[in-house]
Amino acid sequence: MTSTTRTRRPLTAWKATIAVAMSNYIEAGAIIALATSLTLWQGEFGFDNAAVGLVAALSANAFGAAIGAAIGGPLCDRLGRKFIYTYDLIVFMIGALMVTFSPNFAVLLIGVILMGIAVGAGVPASWTYIAEEAPSEQRAAHVGTAQLAWSIGPAIGFLLAVVLGPLGIVGSRIIFFHLFVIAAVTWWVRRGLPESKRWKEQRESEQASGQKVSIFSGIGALLSDRRNIGALFFLLGVYGLWNTVAGQAGIFQPRVYDAAGLHDPMQQNLLQVLVWTLTAAATYFGFMRYGDRVSRRWLYFGGALLGVIAWVVLVFAPPGIFSLLFFAIAWGISAGIGAQAFYGLWTAELFATKYRASAQGMLFMLARVMVGLLSLVFPVLLDSIGLGQLGLLIIGLLAAALLIGTIWAPKTEGKTLEQIEQERYGTPAPVADARA
Repeated sequence: MTSTTRTRRPLTAWKATIAVAMSNYIEAGAIIALATSLTLWQGEFGFDNAAVGLVAALSANAFGAAIGAAIGGPLCDRLGRKFIYTYDLIVFMIGALMVTFSPNFAVLLIGVILMGIAVGAGVPASWTYIAEEAPSEQRAAHVGTAQLAWSIGPAIGFLLAVVLGPLGIVGSRIIFFHLFVIAAVTWWVRRGLPESKRWKEQRESEQASGQKVSIFSGIGALLSDRRNIGALFFLLGVYGLWNTVAGQAGIFQPRVYDAAGLHDPMQQNLLQVLVWTLTAAATYFGFMRYGDRVSRRWLYFGGALLGVIAWVVLVFAPPGIFSLLFFAIAWGISAGIGAQAFYGLWTAELFATKYRASAQGMLFMLARVMVGLLSLVFPVLLDSIGLGQLGLLIIGLLAAALLIGTIWAPKTEGKTLEQIEQERYGTPAPVADARA
């Protein structure tokens, strides 16, 4: 089969990439909408800090997304990439409307959980689809589009929080409704996108050979080959550890700023607008421009190191405008060329087509579980032991992710997914033994 059967015209490829990448805007937007409104919801419905941790833990930031990923990854390999990104946003829209019009804590919680499940199902499917459809020489640029959308979401979310802040809880409801509108438009655009060609070819090959495929065949095949185990641990070390920190920053950063001496909510949100604007800029001018052209090992190292330095300054430097601005600039740039962008790229590259989405789903699930476990106690720990001691845990997790990603970074730039698969598994890639 020739590469021409798989290669799209450039504009068509970018249209598909952008449409599918909007999952990441919606995911990040859901997290930030909740982050900027948690205190307001707490005041509106009168729940305590333990309930705040519960809402955060069950959201798109943690366990809600983990549940969705556990379901969506295997379904994506069994029924196709398009199946997930056609239906996930319907669930998201229902949840967004429930939160928008929530009359009490129970409805708020259910809406947050539904949004989280939809995000968990959609994001791994989007990363998989984008990587499979991207030209090999531009795979980082296309995967980086998902990271770019993920960065723009919070920038707009925090800006909306500043503009709508005077409206209080009504402003927060408007922010959630804007996510419903974006999801509806994205769902409509995606309806015309074709299925991943690589997935279709893989499925046709399985059908021609008479292989039985169930929903969990992808997971079984993934775990039955020990060559995948090292890749799973590597990516969990890179993304899981980093995301445990980023997940707290995404939803609790206003509280972190408060602990660091910045108490004004509008100033906190403006600082976050700066963080995410710089993340978007670093993604475009850094990862998307150079991820296919330079050593990914050293690009990753630079971003990860800058993230560690950012948190060291925020936690241990004297409180003030310098430490806050330095953190915002350094953490923002770091996130643009850091673990999440590389995770989306490396996960697509290091696993065979037949269980690529299952691997994405499993890793995304585990990473969000890690976020959720810390989210359950993060607000309480921040109040009880303070930012100084909690900061040691944050910095330790980031340092571990830095070392793991730098030491074991794969050299995959410039290669087709088929070339990488051949190098890892031989030709052809091993057929799954796991059958239902």
